[in-house]
Amino acid sequence: MRLRRADLRRRVNRSFHRLRFSSRALTSHASLELVGRHWRGLRLLERIRVRVQGSWPGTDYEPARILLLLLCLVIVGGRRIRQLRYLENDPLVRDLTGLRRVPTDRTVSRWLSQLNRHQVSDLQRLNEELVAESLDALRLSRLTLDIDGTVVSTGLQVQWAQRGFNPHHRKVPSYYPITAYEAHSGLLVRVKNRPGNVHDGKASLSFLRELDAQVRSTLQRHPLVEYRMDAAFFRQDVLEELERQGAEYAIKVPFHPWLHLKDRVVGNRRWSRVDRTVSCFEASVPVAAWDRILPVVIYRKRVRHPTRKNFQLDLFDPADGHYEYSAITTNKRLNGRNLWFFLCGRGSHEQALGELRNGFAFDCVPSSRYAANSTWQILSVLAFNLARRFQMDTLLRPRRRNRKRTCLFAYETIQTLRYTFLGRAALLVKPNGVPTLDLGNNPAVEERFRNVEKALLAA
Repeated sequence: MRLRRADLRRRVNRSFHRLRFSSRALTSHASLELVGRHWRGLRLLERIRVRVQGSWPGTDYEPARILLLLLCLVIVGGRRIRQLRYLENDPLVRDLTGLRRVPTDRTVSRWLSQLNRHQVSDLQRLNEELVAESLDALRLSRLTLDIDGTVVSTGLQVQWAQRGFNPHHRKVPSYYPITAYEAHSGLLVRVKNRPGNVHDGKASLSFLRELDAQVRSTLQRHPLVEYRMDAAFFRQDVLEELERQGAEYAIKVPFHPWLHLKDRVVGNRRWSRVDRTVSCFEASVPVAAWDRILPVVIYRKRVRHPTRKNFQLDLFDPADGHYEYSAITTNKRLNGRNLWFFLCGRGSHEQALGELRNGFAFDCVPSSRYAANSTWQILSVLAFNLARRFQMDTLLRPRRRNRKRTCLFAYETIQTLRYTFLGRAALLVKPNGVPTLDLGNNPAVEERFRNVEKALLAA
């Protein structure tokens, strides 16, 4: 039906001149009612209580409820503890946390500053439990774990922050946390905070051992584990540790002079096609210092621009075009074409890290204490996993599997989720004495909330 032009426009004679701040029945996050139902279905508060009872610093508000409040803050978009004051009178925040009064930001900050490494371990085990439950439900035959580090810039007075690998701000002290991401489920399996002056590969051995122990002890099934890593992890001790675990791996190989990969490229005359721009060949590379022979697949990708170092000009005539070279070592039984696509699947981990930093305040440093900042990082990871678990249980259907080992679910980013669902305002009313959320008259909002409510009832 075509509407009249006069029905599409509205005349506004003047703007509102008065502001009123009196209603206590208004919420800016109506979706917290459904998120709270999901968390109660997971028995989240009870699980937190089991982990924090006894050894955690005491508080009048109860440690489990403060942690639940911080998770709520991160989920709705808060990036600083001082932003708790904007949730002070939100009725659904108080209902979700079970608090009559929301603590001040100073109270929460002082409480966080009392934490130590034992409390960090307790919270880590809570994330392990929730992740294991999700992975067991998917019944995966193999776990594809992407390992990578990321830089978090800090202030000058932050405990254990060091100058080191910070590519954009080289003189700024930083942390260098390492994360493990499971590619099929899209969940962050583990995170460990570290000073900024560590080497990603050298300092990863303890993390890999802890990750292996976590997989073996928390999962009911024992799927095959395969790792994907960048060139920082190309080390003898890392390869030996992965082989000791009985895991499969694919690791990028740097073009170190002592590997003589450039000579291999010069002497090669036969390249196998991978796709329209990529070709490869396989080689066995003896590494005398390690007393072993590594299977390596060397790739070249044709690009339209000169590479940063232009080292390919020593190999080919410039008229042949410009190429970017890379190499991968693996113990998987994959040909060069499938191995290329398998390692390309690591891009989903980069996307998850970007969303974790920008959407879940992972790159924020709320305290000068190392344990408090490590706790904040685990809370960010918990919020990330809970947001994805919520979508997994209510909004999404599995996708087909592919050779890149990418996520089985088409997750919405947290920014999209906040715009379409989490950030919807509502008014609490009681028609005929029945507590009701009035969300306004919007068909898209009604359809979204009805679908989530039905999924929660079915679960």
